[in-house]
Amino acid sequence: MSDLEATSFGENNPTVAWYAIYTRHHHERNVALALEGKGLEAFLPLYTSVRRWKDRDKKLQLPLFPCYVFLRNPIGRWQPVLATPGVHSVVGFGGRPAVIPISEIEAVRRIVGSSVRAEPHPYLRCGDRVRITAGPLQGLEGRLLRKKSLWKLLVSVEMLQRSVAVEIDATMIERVSSGFTGRMLPLSPLPAN
Repeated sequence: MSDLEATSFGENNPTVAWYAIYTRHHHERNVALALEGKGLEAFLPLYTSVRRWKDRDKKLQLPLFPCYVFLRNPIGRWQPVLATPGVHSVVGFGGRPAVIPISEIEAVRRIVGSSVRAEPHPYLRCGDRVRITAGPLQGLEGRLLRKKSLWKLLVSVEMLQRSVAVEIDATMIERVSSGFTGRMLPLSPLPAN
């Protein structure tokens, strides 16, 4: 039995703890239902998306965090969770499950439970290289900045060591891949000549 399987929920934290379960693609609902069927408290935040086909529009309930289901600490071990069909793994570090702060789960619950329109958005941090996806500056790339409650795009002329910042709508940007992501990826074999 691995360290992860032998560790019970809440062993190090007697208070309520939340964990993230990584699922197979499109298995979030089945995993959440199966975990609830085992007497565990699962949380699968959903949002409404309208998909258009030639002849109609259809409203779909999709996972706000694709491939993830949140799980509140049950009394028991990880084995029943890991044995659930569709579960790939438990998110953790060093073979130990990673605890998600309750405040973050409660914030997501408040958003999902309210009448505001929510949708997935890439995780962006100040300093990330981004591209504007719509509007008059579409295609422009630069660094993402935040000044008080405003998002800005910083474009620099390196040779002059000068920059210009423009206010942008954070919903109209996407992160630009920057080569090294901080994760090691498996190498694929070279093609035979």
